[in-house]
Amino acid sequence: MSETPSGQHASVLAALGGRIASGELAVGQVLTLDGICAEYAVSRSVAREAIRVLESMGLAASRRRVGITIQPRHRWNVFDPRVIRWRLDGGDRTEQLLSLSELRRGIEPVAAALAAGRATPHHCRILAAAVSDMVVHGREGDLDRYLLADTIFHRTLLEASGNEMLRALDTVVAEVLSGRTHHGMMPDRPNPAAIALHDEVARAVRLGDAAGAERAMRAIIEEAADALRDEQAGDDQPE
Repeated sequence: MSETPSGQHASVLAALGGRIASGELAVGQVLTLDGICAEYAVSRSVAREAIRVLESMGLAASRRRVGITIQPRHRWNVFDPRVIRWRLDGGDRTEQLLSLSELRRGIEPVAAALAAGRATPHHCRILAAAVSDMVVHGREGDLDRYLLADTIFHRTLLEASGNEMLRALDTVVAEVLSGRTHHGMMPDRPNPAAIALHDEVARAVRLGDAAGAERAMRAIIEEAADALRDEQAGDDQPE
């Protein structure tokens, strides 16, 4: 069965976005609407909609009588979850994750400290349940369910901060977590020390210990960044 226009749009968008993020489509390269239609066997309306979304992300710019020009990275909306996902699928995966780890270092410890003063009992229950699930699924080596519990933990923490700007970054953090798992950058058995740190954060939030929550969250991010650096160092070793 052929794809619907919306399905075609999603396919073309993902294909072009991935090629731009990976560098396959180079900065300054010019595409045409007709060329896109021919390459992906779609209508002009489908191609035009895909380009419109890429323009909104800063990945491409369209000008009459010039065409569709691929834009440099400094113009990209690097917080868009789709851009993050495409970059993680490309060649600069570890670099992107380390960059995102630096961002997390600046926001999640702050969110944890704020949550210690603002979290509701409901937030605290969700955090505790997420940690329990991480323990179980980590022990079983069920990385998909572990990822779900981990994502719920971090999203809830950002929500519990009570700051709408921090909460709006939940999809960015979720892409970091899923990127490590889906690209085989997580150990078969998640680090028990990292899970224990999540428990420390949950407990500090529940007890209103802002300094303890911030310290434990910072340690979580450092542990993940160290693991990524180790992975990068291993990849750099000659065969």
